[in-house]
Amino acid sequence: MPNKVFVVGVGMTKFEKPGGREWDYPDMVKEAGTKALEDAGIDYGEVEEAIAAYCYGDSTAGQEAIYELGLTGIPIVNVNNNCSTGSSALYLGRQLIAGGMADCIMAVGFEKMEKGSLGMKFPDRRPPMSKQLMQMIELRGFAPSPPAAQVFGNAGREHMERYGTTAEQLAKIGHKNHKHSVNNPYSQFQDEYSLDDILNAKMVYEPLTKLQCCPTSDGSAAAILASEAFVKQHGLESQAVEIIGQAMTTDSQATFSEKSCINLAGADMTRRAAQKVYEESGFGPEDVDVIELHDCFSANELITYEGLGLCPEGQAGKLIEEGAVTYGGDWVVNPSGGLISKGHPLGATGLAQCAELNWQLRGQAEKRQVEGAKLALQHNLGLGGAAVVTMYRKAEAG
Repeated sequence: MPNKVFVVGVGMTKFEKPGGREWDYPDMVKEAGTKALEDAGIDYGEVEEAIAAYCYGDSTAGQEAIYELGLTGIPIVNVNNNCSTGSSALYLGRQLIAGGMADCIMAVGFEKMEKGSLGMKFPDRRPPMSKQLMQMIELRGFAPSPPAAQVFGNAGREHMERYGTTAEQLAKIGHKNHKHSVNNPYSQFQDEYSLDDILNAKMVYEPLTKLQCCPTSDGSAAAILASEAFVKQHGLESQAVEIIGQAMTTDSQATFSEKSCINLAGADMTRRAAQKVYEESGFGPEDVDVIELHDCFSANELITYEGLGLCPEGQAGKLIEEGAVTYGGDWVVNPSGGLISKGHPLGATGLAQCAELNWQLRGQAEKRQVEGAKLALQHNLGLGGAAVVTMYRKAEAG
C-alpha cells in the first residue's frame, strides 16, 4: 500500500506583470522556497530532493534558482508540462514519497515571462500542439488572434451552440474571479469589475473579452511534501494537509476522434483524471468545499465544471447563473481569483493553487476563507497535453 503523503509547507510570491518588478527567476524561487520552508519550520538541509517546474528557461534553470536556497548536492529535476507544469512537479513529488523513495521533497515552480500573448519559441520544428491546432483549424478555421484564446474560445462557442450557454454566463465567470481576487494580496490584479465592464472589454476572440483571459505573469510558488513519519518526527500534525487522491492524464483517442473543440481544450483529460481521484479518495464532487481550477479563459472554467462532475453535461451555464460556485453556493471555485485575475506564470500556477487550498483547509485564507472547508479539489491543465487533479484533506491530529 502506498505511503501517505502530506503537504506541510507552502509559500509563494505575489504574481506580477512581466517586467513590472526588478527581479529574476532565482529571486522568485528564493522568496517562495524560503516561505515554504519557514511555513514547515524546517531547514533546506532536510529536503532530500527538489523538483523545479518551469516552461520558459534554459536547461538547468531549476538548479540555478534552487541553489539560492542552499548547496546540499541533492537531486534536482527540471519539469516542463506546459500550463500543468507546477502540478506535474507536485505529482512527481508525491510519487517519490508514496513509493518510499524519500521523506521530504520540495516542489517549486517559477516563470519569468515576456509581455503579451504566448508565441512559438522554436519555429524551425513541429509545434507540440500541432495535432490539436490542425483539428481546430479543420473544425473552425484560424483567426488573427492568440492560438490559445482560439482553442478555448472555440470550446466556448461549441458549448453555446450545443447547450444554449450565453456570452453573459461566460462573462459572469470573469466577474466572479475578479471579485474574489480583491481579497488576495498575491494576485496580479485586485480590481473588481462590473458585469458590463467584463462584457464590454476588448474582444480577444469571441466570446472571450480581455477580462475573461488570464494574463502572462512573473512569479513563483513552492510546496514541501512529507511522509507520515516526517510529519510525526517534526510535530507537523496541526498543519499537515494530506493528498488523498491524485491523477495525471494525457490525451486519449477521444481528444481527436470526437471532432469536438471542447475535447481539444482538455475536457476528456479532466474527466478521466477527476474520476480516478474520486475513486482513489472515496469522495465525490458533492463532498468538496473549495476548488482551484484552471480558468486560463472563462470558457475553460465553464467546461471544467462538467469535467469535474459538478453538474451534468450542458448544465455548466446554470451553475454560474445560480451562484453555485461562489461564496454561499455549493462550492467556492477559485477563491484566489484564479488564473484570470491572480495571474498565470505557467510553472508556478499549479503550486500556487496548492498553496491556496492548503491555506483554506488550515483556516488561514483570511478574507478569502471558505467557512468550514474540510475537503479541497485542484485542477491544473496543460494543452498538448496533461491534466492533473488532486484532492486534499486536512490531516487529523494525533
